Amino acid sequence: MATASVTKHTRSTTPKKPAAATAGRFGVYGGRYVPETLMAALEELEHEYEKAKRDRKFQQRLEYLLKQYAGRPTPLFFAQRLTSKLGGAKIYLKREDLLHTGAHKINNCLGQALLVERMGKHRVIAETGAGQHGVATATVCALFGFECVVYMGTEDMRRQELNVFRMRLLGAEVRGVDSGSRTLKDAINEAMRDWVTNVRTTHYLLGSVLGAHPYPTMVRDFHRVIGREARRQILKAEGKLPKAIIACVGGGSNSIGIFYDFLKDKKVELIGVEAGGRGEALGQHAARFRGGSPGVLQGTFSYVLQDKSGQIAATHSVSAGLDYPSIGPEHAMLKDTGRAEYVPASDVEALRATTVLARTEGIIPALESAHAVAEAIKRAPRMKKSDVVLVNISGRGDKDIGILRENLKLDRWVHKDQELIDESISNPVRWT
Repeated sequence: MATASVTKHTRSTTPKKPAAATAGRFGVYGGRYVPETLMAALEELEHEYEKAKRDRKFQQRLEYLLKQYAGRPTPLFFAQRLTSKLGGAKIYLKREDLLHTGAHKINNCLGQALLVERMGKHRVIAETGAGQHGVATATVCALFGFECVVYMGTEDMRRQELNVFRMRLLGAEVRGVDSGSRTLKDAINEAMRDWVTNVRTTHYLLGSVLGAHPYPTMVRDFHRVIGREARRQILKAEGKLPKAIIACVGGGSNSIGIFYDFLKDKKVELIGVEAGGRGEALGQHAARFRGGSPGVLQGTFSYVLQDKSGQIAATHSVSAGLDYPSIGPEHAMLKDTGRAEYVPASDVEALRATTVLARTEGIIPALESAHAVAEAIKRAPRMKKSDVVLVNISGRGDKDIGILRENLKLDRWVHKDQELIDESISNPVRWT
Protein backbone atom coordinates (compact mmCIF):
# COMPACT_ATOMS: atom_id res chain seq x y z
CA MET A 1 0.00 0.00 0.00
CA ALA A 2 1.24 3.48 -0.84
CA THR A 3 1.59 6.11 1.81
CA ALA A 4 -0.35 9.33 1.63
CA SER A 5 2.58 11.40 0.43
CA VAL A 6 5.97 11.08 -1.20
CA THR A 7 7.27 13.48 1.43
CA LYS A 8 7.83 12.67 5.10
CA HIS A 9 4.06 12.38 5.76
CA THR A 10 3.07 8.80 6.60
CA ARG A 11 -0.64 9.45 6.40
CA SER A 12 -3.07 12.09 5.18
CA THR A 13 -3.16 15.12 7.41
CA THR A 14 -5.45 18.11 7.74
CA PRO A 15 -3.80 21.55 8.12
CA LYS A 16 -4.81 23.07 11.43
CA LYS A 17 -5.48 26.63 10.30
CA PRO A 18 -5.10 26.99 6.53
CA ALA A 19 -5.62 30.56 5.35
CA ALA A 20 -8.22 30.83 2.60
CA ALA A 21 -6.61 33.99 1.26
CA THR A 22 -3.14 32.44 0.94
CA ALA A 23 -1.82 32.04 -2.60
CA GLY A 24 -2.43 28.53 -3.80
CA ARG A 25 -5.44 27.94 -1.56
CA PHE A 26 -8.97 27.11 -2.69
CA GLY A 27 -10.81 27.59 0.57
CA VAL A 28 -9.02 25.14 2.87
CA TYR A 29 -7.70 23.06 -0.04
CA GLY A 30 -4.49 23.29 -2.05
CA GLY A 31 -1.20 24.49 -0.58
CA ARG A 32 2.37 23.33 -1.02
CA TYR A 33 3.40 20.11 0.77
CA VAL A 34 6.77 19.15 -0.72
CA PRO A 35 10.37 18.47 0.35
CA GLU A 36 12.46 21.55 1.05
CA THR A 37 14.60 20.73 -2.00
CA LEU A 38 11.66 21.55 -4.29
CA MET A 39 10.61 24.84 -2.69
CA ALA A 40 13.03 26.99 -4.69
CA ALA A 41 11.95 25.40 -7.98
CA LEU A 42 8.27 25.93 -7.19
CA GLU A 43 8.90 29.54 -6.17
CA GLU A 44 10.86 30.13 -9.39
CA LEU A 45 8.03 28.60 -11.43
CA GLU A 46 5.44 30.73 -9.65
CA HIS A 47 7.53 33.87 -10.18
CA GLU A 48 8.07 33.19 -13.89
CA TYR A 49 4.43 32.30 -14.43
CA GLU A 50 3.22 35.49 -12.76
CA LYS A 51 5.55 37.51 -15.00
CA ALA A 52 4.47 35.57 -18.09
CA LYS A 53 0.80 36.32 -17.41
CA ARG A 54 1.61 40.02 -17.73
CA ASP A 55 3.97 39.58 -20.69
CA ARG A 56 2.19 40.46 -23.94
CA LYS A 57 4.81 38.69 -26.08
CA PHE A 58 4.46 35.48 -24.06
CA GLN A 59 0.68 35.54 -24.43
CA GLN A 60 0.89 36.30 -28.15
CA ARG A 61 3.27 33.41 -28.72
CA LEU A 62 1.06 31.03 -26.74
CA GLU A 63 -2.00 32.16 -28.70
CA TYR A 64 -0.12 31.63 -31.97
CA LEU A 65 0.90 28.08 -31.00
CA LEU A 66 -2.59 27.19 -29.81
CA LYS A 67 -4.06 28.37 -33.09
CA GLN A 68 -1.46 27.42 -35.70
CA TYR A 69 0.04 24.32 -34.06
CA ALA A 70 -2.63 22.81 -31.81
CA GLY A 71 -5.62 23.71 -33.96
CA ARG A 72 -7.70 26.06 -31.81
CA PRO A 73 -10.46 27.02 -31.63
CA THR A 74 -12.08 23.60 -31.43
CA PRO A 75 -15.63 23.24 -32.79
CA LEU A 76 -18.81 23.19 -30.73
CA PHE A 77 -20.89 20.53 -32.47
CA PHE A 78 -24.67 20.04 -32.15
CA ALA A 79 -25.25 16.29 -31.68
CA GLN A 80 -28.51 16.25 -33.61
CA ARG A 81 -29.09 12.50 -33.91
CA LEU A 82 -28.17 11.81 -30.29
CA THR A 83 -30.46 14.63 -29.18
CA SER A 84 -33.30 13.28 -31.32
CA LYS A 85 -32.96 9.72 -30.03
CA LEU A 86 -32.80 10.80 -26.39
CA GLY A 87 -35.79 13.08 -26.82
CA GLY A 88 -34.85 15.76 -24.30
CA ALA A 89 -32.37 18.62 -24.05
CA LYS A 90 -30.22 19.69 -26.99
CA ILE A 91 -26.73 18.24 -26.65
CA TYR A 92 -23.63 20.10 -27.85
CA LEU A 93 -20.15 18.59 -27.88
CA LYS A 94 -17.00 20.65 -27.29
CA ARG A 95 -14.55 18.85 -29.58
CA GLU A 96 -11.22 18.92 -27.72
CA ASP A 97 -10.59 15.53 -29.30
CA LEU A 98 -9.85 17.32 -32.57
CA LEU A 99 -6.76 19.07 -31.21
CA HIS A 100 -3.26 18.04 -32.29
CA THR A 101 -2.27 14.93 -30.27
CA GLY A 102 -5.95 14.03 -29.78
CA ALA A 103 -6.85 15.61 -26.45
CA HIS A 104 -7.04 18.82 -24.42
CA LYS A 105 -3.64 18.11 -22.82
CA ILE A 106 -1.74 20.06 -25.50
CA ASN A 107 -3.15 23.37 -24.14
CA ASN A 108 -1.23 23.07 -20.88
CA CYS A 109 1.86 21.48 -22.41
CA LEU A 110 2.40 24.36 -24.82
CA GLY A 111 2.03 26.89 -22.01
CA GLN A 112 4.47 25.10 -19.73
CA ALA A 113 6.96 24.53 -22.57
CA LEU A 114 7.15 28.29 -23.07
CA LEU A 115 7.86 28.64 -19.34
CA VAL A 116 10.62 26.01 -19.53
CA GLU A 117 12.24 28.00 -22.32
CA ARG A 118 11.84 31.17 -20.27
CA MET A 119 13.56 29.56 -17.25
CA GLY A 120 16.46 28.30 -19.37
CA LYS A 121 16.00 24.63 -18.51
CA HIS A 122 16.58 21.87 -21.06
CA ARG A 123 15.17 18.69 -19.51
CA VAL A 124 11.46 17.94 -19.01
CA ILE A 125 9.90 15.11 -17.04
CA ALA A 126 6.22 14.18 -16.88
CA GLU A 127 3.82 11.57 -15.60
CA THR A 128 1.05 10.00 -17.64
CA GLY A 129 -1.85 7.63 -17.07
CA ALA A 130 -3.85 7.27 -20.27
CA GLY A 131 -0.82 8.42 -22.23
CA GLN A 132 -2.41 11.58 -23.64
CA HIS A 133 -0.42 13.90 -21.40
CA GLY A 134 2.71 11.92 -22.14
CA VAL A 135 2.14 12.23 -25.88
CA ALA A 136 1.45 15.97 -25.57
CA THR A 137 4.60 16.43 -23.46
CA ALA A 138 6.73 14.44 -25.91
CA THR A 139 5.24 16.52 -28.73
CA VAL A 140 6.14 19.91 -27.25
CA CYS A 141 9.59 18.66 -26.25
CA ALA A 142 10.20 17.68 -29.88
CA LEU A 143 8.92 21.10 -30.96
CA PHE A 144 11.16 23.01 -28.51
CA GLY A 145 14.16 20.66 -28.55
CA PHE A 146 13.98 19.58 -24.89
CA GLU A 147 15.15 16.25 -23.48
CA CYS A 148 12.00 14.36 -22.43
CA VAL A 149 11.44 11.58 -19.87
CA VAL A 150 7.91 10.29 -19.21
CA TYR A 151 7.04 8.09 -16.22
CA MET A 152 4.18 5.65 -16.72
CA GLY A 153 2.87 2.76 -14.64
CA THR A 154 3.46 -0.58 -16.32
CA GLU A 155 -0.23 -1.46 -16.04
CA ASP A 156 -1.07 1.73 -17.93
CA MET A 157 1.66 0.94 -20.46
CA ARG A 158 -0.07 -2.37 -21.11
CA ARG A 159 -3.47 -0.71 -21.51
CA GLN A 160 -2.17 2.18 -23.61
CA GLU A 161 0.43 0.50 -25.81
CA LEU A 162 -0.31 2.76 -28.78
CA ASN A 163 0.47 5.93 -26.82
CA VAL A 164 3.70 4.40 -25.48
CA PHE A 165 4.84 3.89 -29.06
CA ARG A 166 3.79 7.42 -30.01
CA MET A 167 5.86 8.90 -27.17
CA ARG A 168 8.93 6.93 -28.16
CA LEU A 169 8.44 7.85 -31.82
CA LEU A 170 8.47 11.50 -30.75
CA GLY A 171 11.82 10.99 -29.02
CA ALA A 172 10.75 10.61 -25.39
CA GLU A 173 12.22 8.08 -22.99
CA VAL A 174 9.32 6.21 -21.38
CA ARG A 175 10.22 4.78 -17.97
CA GLY A 176 7.90 2.07 -16.70
CA VAL A 177 6.97 2.12 -13.01
CA ASP A 178 6.43 -1.28 -11.38
CA SER A 179 5.73 -0.16 -7.82
CA GLY A 180 2.33 0.03 -6.12
CA SER A 181 -0.65 -0.30 -8.42
CA ARG A 182 1.59 0.47 -11.44
CA THR A 183 -0.69 3.34 -12.49
CA LEU A 184 -0.74 7.14 -12.45
CA LYS A 185 -0.20 7.67 -8.72
CA ASP A 186 2.97 5.61 -8.84
CA ALA A 187 4.20 7.38 -11.97
CA ILE A 188 3.83 10.72 -10.17
CA ASN A 189 5.85 9.39 -7.22
CA GLU A 190 8.74 8.46 -9.52
CA ALA A 191 8.56 11.74 -11.43
CA MET A 192 8.78 13.68 -8.17
CA ARG A 193 11.80 11.63 -7.05
CA ASP A 194 13.49 12.44 -10.36
CA TRP A 195 12.68 16.12 -9.92
CA VAL A 196 14.16 16.22 -6.41
CA THR A 197 17.39 14.74 -7.78
CA ASN A 198 17.64 16.94 -10.90
CA VAL A 199 15.81 20.08 -9.86
CA ARG A 200 18.38 22.57 -11.21
CA THR A 201 18.17 21.40 -14.83
CA THR A 202 14.73 19.80 -14.96
CA HIS A 203 11.15 21.04 -15.14
CA TYR A 204 8.32 18.78 -14.01
CA LEU A 205 5.53 19.28 -16.57
CA LEU A 206 2.61 18.18 -14.41
CA GLY A 207 -0.43 17.28 -16.47
CA SER A 208 -3.41 18.12 -14.29
CA VAL A 209 -4.71 20.58 -11.68
CA LEU A 210 -2.93 18.60 -8.97
CA GLY A 211 0.25 18.92 -6.95
CA ALA A 212 1.77 21.81 -5.08
CA HIS A 213 1.09 25.47 -5.82
CA PRO A 214 1.36 26.94 -8.47
CA TYR A 215 0.40 23.87 -10.55
CA PRO A 216 -3.37 23.73 -9.85
CA THR A 217 -3.79 27.42 -10.73
CA MET A 218 -1.34 27.44 -13.64
CA VAL A 219 -2.71 24.32 -15.34
CA ARG A 220 -6.26 25.62 -14.92
CA ASP A 221 -5.32 28.91 -16.53
CA PHE A 222 -3.76 27.18 -19.54
CA HIS A 223 -7.01 25.20 -20.01
CA ARG A 224 -9.39 28.15 -19.54
CA VAL A 225 -9.35 28.57 -23.30
CA ILE A 226 -11.82 25.65 -23.47
CA GLY A 227 -14.49 27.47 -21.48
CA ARG A 228 -13.83 30.86 -23.05
CA GLU A 229 -14.37 29.41 -26.51
CA ALA A 230 -17.38 27.34 -25.45
CA ARG A 231 -19.08 30.37 -23.92
CA ARG A 232 -18.75 32.41 -27.11
CA GLN A 233 -19.78 29.47 -29.29
CA ILE A 234 -22.91 28.49 -27.38
CA LEU A 235 -24.10 32.10 -27.19
CA LYS A 236 -23.67 32.37 -30.95
CA ALA A 237 -25.42 29.05 -31.62
CA GLU A 238 -28.29 29.30 -29.13
CA GLY A 239 -28.37 32.89 -27.93
CA LYS A 240 -28.24 31.71 -24.32
CA LEU A 241 -26.05 29.84 -21.86
CA PRO A 242 -26.40 26.08 -21.37
CA LYS A 243 -28.54 24.61 -18.63
CA ALA A 244 -25.73 22.19 -17.76
CA ILE A 245 -22.07 21.54 -18.56
CA ILE A 246 -20.78 17.98 -18.14
CA ALA A 247 -17.14 16.86 -18.10
CA CYS A 248 -15.21 13.86 -16.82
CA VAL A 249 -12.97 14.35 -13.78
CA GLY A 250 -9.73 12.49 -13.18
CA GLY A 251 -7.30 15.03 -11.79
CA GLY A 252 -9.71 17.60 -13.17
CA SER A 253 -7.96 19.66 -15.85
CA ASN A 254 -10.44 19.39 -18.73
CA SER A 255 -13.39 19.91 -16.41
CA ILE A 256 -12.03 22.97 -14.61
CA GLY A 257 -10.98 24.30 -18.01
CA ILE A 258 -14.54 24.29 -19.29
CA PHE A 259 -16.19 25.11 -15.93
CA TYR A 260 -14.13 28.13 -14.93
CA ASP A 261 -15.59 30.82 -17.17
CA PHE A 262 -19.11 29.75 -16.15
CA LEU A 263 -18.54 29.78 -12.37
CA LYS A 264 -20.29 33.11 -11.89
CA ASP A 265 -23.31 32.00 -13.93
CA LYS A 266 -25.22 30.42 -11.06
CA LYS A 267 -28.00 29.08 -13.30
CA VAL A 268 -25.51 26.96 -15.25
CA GLU A 269 -25.19 23.55 -13.60
CA LEU A 270 -21.63 22.20 -13.53
CA ILE A 271 -21.41 18.41 -13.41
CA GLY A 272 -18.17 16.49 -13.00
CA VAL A 273 -18.24 12.75 -13.68
CA GLU A 274 -15.89 10.49 -11.75
CA ALA A 275 -14.97 6.86 -12.42
CA GLY A 276 -17.61 4.65 -10.78
CA GLY A 277 -15.69 1.56 -11.86
CA ARG A 278 -17.20 -1.79 -10.86
CA GLY A 279 -19.04 -0.70 -7.70
CA GLU A 280 -18.94 1.40 -4.57
CA ALA A 281 -16.66 -0.78 -2.43
CA LEU A 282 -13.29 0.84 -1.75
CA GLY A 283 -10.83 -0.36 -4.38
CA GLN A 284 -13.48 -0.88 -7.05
CA HIS A 285 -13.78 2.74 -8.22
CA ALA A 286 -12.02 6.11 -8.28
CA ALA A 287 -14.88 8.34 -7.07
CA ARG A 288 -13.11 10.57 -4.57
CA PHE A 289 -16.25 12.42 -3.52
CA ARG A 290 -18.12 9.17 -2.79
CA GLY A 291 -15.45 7.25 -0.92
CA GLY A 292 -12.74 9.78 -0.12
CA SER A 293 -11.88 12.17 2.69
CA PRO A 294 -9.64 15.25 2.97
CA GLY A 295 -5.92 14.58 3.11
CA VAL A 296 -2.51 15.39 1.66
CA LEU A 297 -1.24 13.54 -1.40
CA GLN A 298 1.67 14.41 -3.66
CA GLY A 299 1.94 18.05 -2.70
CA THR A 300 -1.62 19.22 -2.17
CA PHE A 301 -4.52 19.01 0.30
CA SER A 302 -7.72 17.67 -1.27
CA TYR A 303 -10.08 14.69 -1.19
CA VAL A 304 -8.20 11.37 -1.21
CA LEU A 305 -9.33 7.75 -1.38
CA GLN A 306 -7.72 6.28 1.74
CA ASP A 307 -8.33 3.76 4.48
CA LYS A 308 -8.73 4.50 8.19
CA SER A 309 -4.95 4.41 8.67
CA GLY A 310 -4.35 7.05 6.01
CA GLN A 311 -3.00 4.55 3.48
CA ILE A 312 -3.92 5.30 -0.12
CA ALA A 313 -6.62 2.94 -1.35
CA ALA A 314 -6.44 0.97 -4.57
CA THR A 315 -8.56 2.34 -7.40
CA HIS A 316 -10.17 0.91 -10.52
CA SER A 317 -11.52 2.29 -13.77
CA VAL A 318 -11.80 0.95 -17.29
CA SER A 319 -10.29 4.33 -18.17
CA ALA A 320 -6.59 4.76 -17.40
CA GLY A 321 -7.01 8.53 -17.14
CA LEU A 322 -9.59 8.52 -14.35
CA ASP A 323 -8.11 6.17 -11.73
CA TYR A 324 -6.07 8.68 -9.69
CA PRO A 325 -6.92 8.47 -5.94
CA SER A 326 -7.13 12.25 -5.41
CA ILE A 327 -8.64 15.23 -7.22
CA GLY A 328 -7.64 18.82 -7.90
CA PRO A 329 -8.10 21.12 -4.87
CA GLU A 330 -10.29 23.60 -6.74
CA HIS A 331 -12.76 20.80 -7.44
CA ALA A 332 -12.77 19.99 -3.72
CA MET A 333 -13.77 23.58 -2.99
CA LEU A 334 -16.46 23.56 -5.72
CA LYS A 335 -17.90 20.37 -4.28
CA ASP A 336 -17.96 21.66 -0.69
CA THR A 337 -19.55 24.98 -1.68
CA GLY A 338 -22.14 23.24 -3.85
CA ARG A 339 -21.19 25.18 -6.99
CA ALA A 340 -20.47 21.94 -8.85
CA GLU A 341 -22.04 18.50 -8.60
CA TYR A 342 -19.96 15.34 -8.87
CA VAL A 343 -21.45 11.98 -9.84
CA PRO A 344 -19.99 8.57 -10.75
CA ALA A 345 -20.40 6.69 -14.02
CA SER A 346 -19.57 3.00 -14.05
CA ASP A 347 -17.35 1.10 -16.46
CA VAL A 348 -20.46 -0.40 -18.06
CA GLU A 349 -22.07 3.01 -18.54
CA ALA A 350 -18.91 4.43 -20.12
CA LEU A 351 -18.62 1.50 -22.52
CA ARG A 352 -22.29 1.84 -23.49
CA ALA A 353 -21.88 5.59 -23.99
CA THR A 354 -18.90 5.05 -26.27
CA THR A 355 -21.00 2.81 -28.50
CA VAL A 356 -23.99 5.17 -28.44
CA LEU A 357 -21.94 8.20 -29.50
CA ALA A 358 -20.16 6.19 -32.18
CA ARG A 359 -23.46 4.91 -33.61
CA THR A 360 -25.37 8.20 -33.47
CA GLU A 361 -22.72 10.80 -34.35
CA GLY A 362 -19.78 8.87 -35.81
CA ILE A 363 -17.53 10.02 -32.94
CA ILE A 364 -15.49 7.56 -30.86
CA PRO A 365 -14.64 9.38 -27.62
CA ALA A 366 -11.83 8.55 -25.22
CA LEU A 367 -13.11 6.34 -22.42
CA GLU A 368 -12.50 9.25 -20.05
CA SER A 369 -14.83 11.47 -22.09
CA ALA A 370 -17.33 8.61 -22.40
CA HIS A 371 -18.03 8.95 -18.67
CA ALA A 372 -19.31 12.48 -19.36
CA VAL A 373 -21.35 11.25 -22.33
CA ALA A 374 -22.89 8.58 -20.07
CA GLU A 375 -24.14 11.25 -17.67
CA ALA A 376 -25.57 13.28 -20.56
CA ILE A 377 -27.44 10.20 -21.80
CA LYS A 378 -29.02 9.75 -18.35
CA ARG A 379 -29.74 13.42 -17.75
CA ALA A 380 -30.87 14.88 -21.08
CA PRO A 381 -34.13 12.87 -21.44
CA ARG A 382 -35.35 14.29 -18.11
CA MET A 383 -34.80 17.87 -19.26
CA LYS A 384 -36.89 20.24 -21.38
CA LYS A 385 -36.38 20.26 -25.13
CA SER A 386 -35.56 23.95 -24.84
CA ASP A 387 -32.67 23.20 -22.46
CA VAL A 388 -29.08 22.94 -23.67
CA VAL A 389 -26.44 20.53 -22.36
CA LEU A 390 -22.77 21.05 -23.20
CA VAL A 391 -20.49 17.98 -22.98
CA ASN A 392 -16.72 18.26 -23.11
CA ILE A 393 -15.21 15.57 -25.34
CA SER A 394 -11.76 15.84 -23.83
CA GLY A 395 -10.07 13.27 -26.06
CA ARG A 396 -10.49 10.80 -28.90
CA GLY A 397 -10.82 7.05 -28.49
CA ASP A 398 -8.09 5.72 -30.78
CA LYS A 399 -5.93 4.92 -27.75
CA ASP A 400 -8.72 2.80 -26.24
CA ILE A 401 -9.48 0.51 -29.19
CA GLY A 402 -7.72 -2.43 -27.50
CA ILE A 403 -9.74 -1.97 -24.30
CA LEU A 404 -12.97 -1.55 -26.28
CA ARG A 405 -12.25 -4.70 -28.25
CA GLU A 406 -11.74 -6.64 -24.99
CA ASN A 407 -14.89 -5.32 -23.31
CA LEU A 408 -17.55 -4.71 -25.96
CA LYS A 409 -19.73 -7.46 -27.41
CA LEU A 410 -20.74 -5.54 -30.50
CA ASP A 411 -22.59 -8.45 -32.12
CA ARG A 412 -25.30 -7.97 -29.50
CA TRP A 413 -26.02 -4.49 -30.83
CA VAL A 414 -25.90 -4.98 -34.61
CA HIS A 415 -28.78 -2.93 -36.07
CA LYS A 416 -30.08 -2.36 -32.52
CA ASP A 417 -28.92 1.18 -31.85
CA GLN A 418 -32.20 2.33 -30.29
CA GLU A 419 -32.27 -0.68 -27.95
CA LEU A 420 -28.77 0.21 -26.80
CA ILE A 421 -29.83 3.81 -26.13
CA ASP A 422 -32.99 2.71 -24.31
CA GLU A 423 -30.97 0.39 -22.07
CA SER A 424 -28.48 3.18 -21.32
CA ILE A 425 -31.33 5.45 -20.23
CA SER A 426 -33.52 2.96 -18.36
CA ASN A 427 -30.86 0.82 -16.69
CA PRO A 428 -28.22 3.17 -15.29
CA VAL A 429 -25.69 1.76 -12.85
CA ARG A 430 -26.37 4.45 -10.25
CA TRP A 431 -25.01 4.36 -6.72
CA THR A 432 -27.45 4.98 -3.90
